[in-house]
Amino acid sequence: MREVDLYDFDKTLVPFDTGTKFAAYCILHYPWIAPFMLPVGIAVMLGSAKVISWTAFKKICFSFLPLIPRERAVKRFWDKNENLVFPWFKERPREAVIVSASPDFLLNEIQKRLGFEGLICSRHNPKTGVITGRNCRISEKVRRFYEEYKGVKVCDVYSDSLEHDKPLFSLATGRCFHIVNGEKIEFDYKETFNE
Repeated sequence: MREVDLYDFDKTLVPFDTGTKFAAYCILHYPWIAPFMLPVGIAVMLGSAKVISWTAFKKICFSFLPLIPRERAVKRFWDKNENLVFPWFKERPREAVIVSASPDFLLNEIQKRLGFEGLICSRHNPKTGVITGRNCRISEKVRRFYEEYKGVKVCDVYSDSLEHDKPLFSLATGRCFHIVNGEKIEFDYKETFNE
């Protein structure tokens, strides 16, 4: 049977939130997009207050993409940040599947560079920046995994968020790792979640 390990991406394999850091990078290098950040800021507040869903938020947050050279910006962003990927990921023991809420237009490039086998993430229209489908987070991660990987055994699971990635951790038949400041902390799923 095929075996894989599952990894979250943001704050799990890198010490930052990819979408936020990319937006900051774009404001710095393409300052004419700054006016587009006001609606994004409002959407962040509404999303945090649960007035709008995170999927609705993601329909707004990358609306600046048509105004920048997207492919070049993404490549230069990873030229600057690829070295921040935690070294332990490069020594992974088996096939790796990244399951992340981050946008595909950002993670496709780092997948090519790091050579990990699978990528499940939030899909965005590359021309408009608008999310297509659901935001790939919490239980949506598990749904998408089962949709794309039938009959595959999940061994180990890695994430920085015990709260949001409980559904992902529940798939582990091997070990669960909580990532804190880049360090892997193994824990027992049943004890941690009282199951």
